[in-house]
Amino acid sequence: MQRRQGRVNAGLLLLLYQISQVGLQNIPSVTLAVLILNVFFFLNPMRPLHEACISVKEAFYRQNWQRLLLSPVHHVDDWHLYYNMVSMLWKGIMLERKLGSVWFAYIIAVFSVLTGIVYVLLEFMLVKILNDPSYEMNCGVGFSGVLFALKVLNNHYNPGRVSSVLGLQISSKYACWVELVAIHFIAPRTSFAGHLAGILVGLMYTMGPLKKIMKACGFSSFTDPDRPRNDYSGYSEYYRYPDDQYRTPNNYYDYTGGLTEEEQLERAVLNSLNERDFGGATYNNERRPYGFWFPPEQHSEEEMRRQRLRRFWRQ
Repeated sequence: MQRRQGRVNAGLLLLLYQISQVGLQNIPSVTLAVLILNVFFFLNPMRPLHEACISVKEAFYRQNWQRLLLSPVHHVDDWHLYYNMVSMLWKGIMLERKLGSVWFAYIIAVFSVLTGIVYVLLEFMLVKILNDPSYEMNCGVGFSGVLFALKVLNNHYNPGRVSSVLGLQISSKYACWVELVAIHFIAPRTSFAGHLAGILVGLMYTMGPLKKIMKACGFSSFTDPDRPRNDYSGYSEYYRYPDDQYRTPNNYYDYTGGLTEEEQLERAVLNSLNERDFGGATYNNERRPYGFWFPPEQHSEEEMRRQRLRRFWRQ
């Protein structure tokens, strides 16, 4: 391990400023650990870049597989580190609160290794298809492949959003593909195959068997990545009531009615329209409960009598 020498790293200083603006207390633990790890290896690289980057020649022919672990956490310069870590900061806050810290850490570890493997396979295919051995020498380094995979996950768990790419409003469903092409034209020296590898790994998780394989390895016993989570993970799991009794909060489904995000949006729109019809936030002079409201059904007198009888016999 050697210390990085030379000029003042403006990109690193700007990154630290961005982190301070967000606040350490607002950054989830795994996301913060990834930021610290990458900054540490930028200041104290374990290997020179030409010994840490991954390529077909080094990983496949020389079987130097340790580069799968080294390449994601090494960066070319401070601006390379800055752009990657600012992107990680935003995506990490979104996804870690959504999936939980244990599962998110598991995802980061798997994606870091798998993105390198897919990158080597893509470069190897280019060598064979184009009959161009120069692709064996292409050496990739940096966290951007993992970030493209996380972007696919973020778009999957937060559908219906619109992203701005070069001033164009693009549906989040296609934003990663547009960014893939745009970045290649703006900065031709970036690794197109490395970024594409990240997108493919993300699709393997959201549309392929990767998530099932990861859950089958035993980590599903720690956390369920499909269980809905709220964004208040920093608060206590207990709330104080006026009678000084501590009670656990209501289940998430009490507030959503078990609806998916799309169904919740549709229900919210319908409720908003119903408020116009009923002249405000009450119905029959009764305050509506918190959460998603389902209008009461109108029953005949005979049906109401049957319901009272059923409630009576249950008691």
